[in-house]
Amino acid sequence: MNTNQIARIASLLGEPARAAMLLQLMDGRWLTATELAGAASVSPQTASRHLAQLVAGGLLHVEQRGRHRYHRLASGEVAKVLESLMQIAGEVPIQRPVVPGPREPAMRMARMCYDHIAGRLGLAIAERLQADQAIEFDGEAGLVTERAGPVLARWGLSLAPEQPPTRRARTYCRPCLDWSERKPHLAGRLGAMICAHCLDQGWLSRKAGNRALTISARGAARLRDLLGLAAWQRVTDEA
Repeated sequence: MNTNQIARIASLLGEPARAAMLLQLMDGRWLTATELAGAASVSPQTASRHLAQLVAGGLLHVEQRGRHRYHRLASGEVAKVLESLMQIAGEVPIQRPVVPGPREPAMRMARMCYDHIAGRLGLAIAERLQADQAIEFDGEAGLVTERAGPVLARWGLSLAPEQPPTRRARTYCRPCLDWSERKPHLAGRLGAMICAHCLDQGWLSRKAGNRALTISARGAARLRDLLGLAAWQRVTDEA
């Protein structure tokens, strides 16, 4: 047991701004340095310095996506440590929650992300398929399991045949970091297939030149049945 390392981790957790940023990431989202700076009430430069220390200490993981660098907790073990500290500290609520992504309610609820569904609806679909053990996400990889067939049958879908493993073959199932939710929704051929099915069935519709998706009354009833009432309430919650 390296006592110096224990002391180093404790010092990283013991700084108020760093603690505030870590707590904002407890729900599994990916957030930018600017968003975390606002949560911690520090300047972007100060936040970047703190985040670099947390990454070096193994508490955070960072990924570059286009112009932005996104941060999340490095592991479930880090979340467990933070949960324990919150219990000891009396679980003081976070005062400045981060609300990332677009301001428009329709865009936050459901929108197109290339050819698949993003927003709260996209996240709910991915979480439902994972809960049903039809798919699994592991970092940047996605896996379709043997349970996918029966699960997708409830959606009125069947698994498409796999493409030959060529350099141009499109990934069948992969996670895609959601702009507004900062958790992964479903992309790849399977994500596109589900999106196309929802549009073909009239559950969803879109206007030309607009990424937002409108959920029809028939679609709301069907998606509520497929996703479950609790998940559907989170999709339609405008708060």
